[in-house]
Amino acid sequence: MFPLHRGRRLRVNESIRSLVRETSLSPSDFMFPMFIAEGENYKVEIPSMPGIFRRSIDLTVEEVKELFALGIRAVNIYVKVSENLKDNTGKEAWNKDGLMQQAIRAIKAACPEMIVMPDVALDPYSIYGHDGIIANGDVENDSTVEALVKMAVSHAQAGADFVAPSDMMDGRVLRLREGLDAAGFQNVGIMSYSAKYASAFYGPFRDALDSAPVDTTDIPKDKKTYQMDYANRIEAIKEALSDVEEGADMVMVKPGIAYLDIVREVKNAVNVPVTVYHVSGEYAMIKAAAERGWLDNDKIMMEQLMCIKRAGASLISTYFAKEAAILLNKQ
Repeated sequence: MFPLHRGRRLRVNESIRSLVRETSLSPSDFMFPMFIAEGENYKVEIPSMPGIFRRSIDLTVEEVKELFALGIRAVNIYVKVSENLKDNTGKEAWNKDGLMQQAIRAIKAACPEMIVMPDVALDPYSIYGHDGIIANGDVENDSTVEALVKMAVSHAQAGADFVAPSDMMDGRVLRLREGLDAAGFQNVGIMSYSAKYASAFYGPFRDALDSAPVDTTDIPKDKKTYQMDYANRIEAIKEALSDVEEGADMVMVKPGIAYLDIVREVKNAVNVPVTVYHVSGEYAMIKAAAERGWLDNDKIMMEQLMCIKRAGASLISTYFAKEAAILLNKQ
């Protein structure tokens, strides 16, 4: 009689393991974050993110076509804005002929079925590197939200399928939904960064866009007055539920691997898809360790992505999207 139940019977070989596997990955589980720069035929690798590039729009379009052919169905796009276009109002963010708007139009023209989710936040456009408008020594919530509505509507006019507010301002999802609807874009969705923590894992991303907060004495030196305290769990659930109530079609938890407890908590609490951002620092650590031979890049990549999916992610925004899709398509 000992033991009556033998768990190893279900692990005997890969065929059996595949039959009982609880979680699976496919290229359609991934969204690829892309960095867009001015110019033509421009492609520069980001030093702290090996294999990830800033690209001009023409080369971005070619990459998007490759991604779609691999089975990836969504891109999350960011722009590197020229210094002379930055100010405290962020007004370049809703320029109908701005870099972001041009990129959206080009991607949708070349690959109409690719879901385009442009980032909605003012930090790439801010002289201070903050996600909103600075007033009285801090990021002013309500005037920032007004600017974000203009930005989101301009993205919708350019052809965006979803807008992705990453700013963490209070009440912005409701105002974005109202603004999009009033402009006639009822079918443009909102993927809200609902539980975005004030994390040190974002460093390489800020290198990519030159969007780190400016270190001066009269404004916050970091983003802790609006991004969440990483010591908090219940707050994440509250933020996600609030965004859903305000009209978010998807919610996001960011970062990924270090926050899988939050992913599961949010997944259990909401009735909309949960996106997880496998962020730049998490990517960079694997690449650095793999370059030194300390870890196997492909094995760690797939393990982490599977764990994010297992925790409750409906969609994973990851810099590994293309690599992982190529690997999955070979299986």
